[in-house]
Formats: sequence, structure tokens, C-alpha cells
Amino acid sequence: MHELSLSSAVLDTAVRHADGKKVKLVELTIGALRQVVSSSLEFYFEIVSRGTVCEGARLDLNLVEARVRCGACETSWTLDDPIFRCPSCEDSEVEVLTGNEFFVESIDVEEEACTAQR
Repeated sequence: MHELSLSSAVLDTAVRHADGKKVKLVELTIGALRQVVSSSLEFYFEIVSRGTVCEGARLDLNLVEARVRCGACETSWTLDDPIFRCPSCEDSEVEVLTGNEFFVESIDVEEEACTAQR
């Protein structure tokens, strides 16, 4: 259910940067370790954006795989399962390289200002 709060945060960011213009598209980058359910995020964004400059905007989600690197032997790999143990040396001291991302990459707005505000 954290998708509701994430949707609200995305909306706040988009509205703040839209400068009163109608938002057509919000592009997000989301890492696999964030455990975001895409369909829920889109559903809640549709709800929280009603009556704002983002109403009717489409979310474009760029999903980033989780990659980690072993601190002991420097092996890096993609996490398919949430097992943080090196497949080469079995060490469990790993560094997350990608997969924690969650940010608004860009927004597309119409040229004319919109009357709906948040």
C-alpha cells in the first residue's frame, strides 16, 4: 500500500515543477529493490491527481534491475532473488550498485497554463 504515498510524492514533485501547466506525462525511474507494484502506483496516481494539473497524465515507468557487488572478491551480479550472498565466494558483504532508485526523471507539459491546481 506504500504506492499511495509514493503516488502523492510523485504528484507533488510534478505539480511543483509544472509551473501551472497541464502535465501530459511523468517519467519515473524505479529500482527493483523498491518493491513497487507498477499497476498500483498507476492506479493511485490516477486517484491523487484528480483536480490537479496532472489529471489524465500518463506515468512512464523505467524499471532498473538490482545489481550488487561483493566486497570481498569484487564479483558483481544481477539479483534475481533477494539473496545477498556472493555466488563466487559466498561472502554476504555486498554493495548495492543499482536497484534503489525512485525519482521523477522528467515531466512533459502542455504549452498553455491550466486552471486546475493542487
